[in-house]
Amino acid sequence: MITTDVNLAAHWLKQEQVIGLPTETVYGLAGNIYSEKAIRTIFDLKKRPLTNPLIVHVGSKAQVSDLAESVPEAATRLMDAFWPGPLTVLLPKKDSVPDLVTAGNDTVALRMPNHPSALELLRVLPFPLAAPSANPFGSISPTTAQHVADYFSEALPVVLEGGSCPNGIESTIVGFEDGKPTVYRLGSIAWEEVEAVAGPLQFKFHDDNKPQAPGMMSKHYAPKTRLLVVDAIEAALEIHRDKKVGLLLFNAQKTSETVAHQEILSVSNNLKEAGANLYAALHRLDALGLDFIIAEKLPSTHLGNSINDRLQRASYV
Repeated sequence: MITTDVNLAAHWLKQEQVIGLPTETVYGLAGNIYSEKAIRTIFDLKKRPLTNPLIVHVGSKAQVSDLAESVPEAATRLMDAFWPGPLTVLLPKKDSVPDLVTAGNDTVALRMPNHPSALELLRVLPFPLAAPSANPFGSISPTTAQHVADYFSEALPVVLEGGSCPNGIESTIVGFEDGKPTVYRLGSIAWEEVEAVAGPLQFKFHDDNKPQAPGMMSKHYAPKTRLLVVDAIEAALEIHRDKKVGLLLFNAQKTSETVAHQEILSVSNNLKEAGANLYAALHRLDALGLDFIIAEKLPSTHLGNSINDRLQRASYV
């Protein structure tokens, strides 16, 4: 059931149930981090490997001290700059944080979402929420309540309606290795913005065996339709001219009589708008019974890097 009733969502969470939760990035599958039943339900619904840790969502900065053993000074600066918002910080966890949530890692991923419904819900609950994206593992992330309902139909008691997600791609994840700020996942905050606050960054994106943070799998965010990411759309169309093809483009349509459908991410060349539209456009293309989706690589700057990261992980080659 899709609802705007925050109190109803809180009721089900207190019963150790899992709900659909809106955030400014994507919708999540949310459950009480201290309920083994709820957390196992999240993993089971998503068919997510237990080795892949979950992000813990909090309603205030004050809750960080309940979950993290220590907070580096650079992490404090980042939280002051970007919370509430699409930044996840990876910090040494307290023993009270269940190992099931962190996949046995000694760190916990923490985020304070910048969405009014999510914050209202978190602030009426006596516990934080684990909330990975509300999609089967590896599939396109959901940016509307209907996407969540389409994925899980009767499996959830409620999906909290929060409108279309304004950022549209997942949070940026930053941890600290040997005291150095480390980006584990590109996201809705460009790495250049993070570096301006935290100082010089190191990057560690892929680990399919024992990821330290969510979003480190090399294949993820993928439609059922085979997706190609290319620099030259025209050349790719020529190669696949005998196929039913849809295009995912940055800012302008291509003139072609052979293309079945085209999706434009931002006619105004706005990378933030392109990120907000990315997953919804992929959902629409994936529903058309195409042979291929051919995606245009975006400019390799700021949020363009984050969007290109999602496209590359969704690619079948």
